Amino acid sequence: METKVSTANKEIIIGDGRPTVLIGERINPTGKKKLADALRAGDMEIVKKEALAQVQAGADILDVNVGTSGVDQVSLLPCAVQTVMSAVDVPICIDSDKPEALKEALKVYRGKPIINSVTGQKKSLEVILPLVSEYKAAVIGLCMDDGGIPESADKRVAVARKIVGEAEKLGIPREDIIIDCMVLTLGAEGNAGTVVLEAIRKVKAELGVNMTFGCSNISFGLPDRDILNRAFISMAIAEGVNCPVVDAAKIRETVLAADLILSRDKWASRYIGAYRERQKLHGSKK
Repeated sequence: METKVSTANKEIIIGDGRPTVLIGERINPTGKKKLADALRAGDMEIVKKEALAQVQAGADILDVNVGTSGVDQVSLLPCAVQTVMSAVDVPICIDSDKPEALKEALKVYRGKPIINSVTGQKKSLEVILPLVSEYKAAVIGLCMDDGGIPESADKRVAVARKIVGEAEKLGIPREDIIIDCMVLTLGAEGNAGTVVLEAIRKVKAELGVNMTFGCSNISFGLPDRDILNRAFISMAIAEGVNCPVVDAAKIRETVLAADLILSRDKWASRYIGAYRERQKLHGSKK
């Protein structure tokens, strides 16, 4: 199962047995006051800097979200997408809860993007999936429906099954559907980790689709979040997640280690290459 996304010049392939693809999460104003203020002012400089920094840190795809108060996403999202396209040559995951904004951003995108996202909710399926079909995009399907995020793994699998089924009815190939089993925080739900890992494992076994998630959600509200995030992403990659949404600067080393252990890095070339980059950057003589 290979999900192929692209810019005008470059293709990224997401698939089992391949190196894990990192979707950079930093262009999102949630919890980022400076970025939110800049977006309200129509200033794209921070967006450009974040795009460059994330790609340098190892992000393969960039999530672009401009959703914050006082912003017209319909006009601003395509502007942000164009800014990122002009700054870096990596595919974009176009992220908005407003279908009109998604459509305007899709109009200006050059290549094959990911749409983030569709849910199992009736309205979402009816509005988002036709956009996916029209623009021949890939799409992230969130395992939530009109009742919210299901508590059990089996119910999340049922939502994933529904999304895939409705997409295929519109001629959207299964390889263009990426499922997110929805990570909740351990600070509120003590079994949040085991439930989502079970859901990932079952979705992969039944549907065979490629899979993503927001890694840092697991640690929200807890101390030493990076420790939890690094432990969790290794487990999730082993279960089937192959294109997580992450802060690449904080998580890439762990992902490269996981890929090496899971035989996704022949001759340890990527792992050793990253080690040499770090040594060069830090000026080590070792």
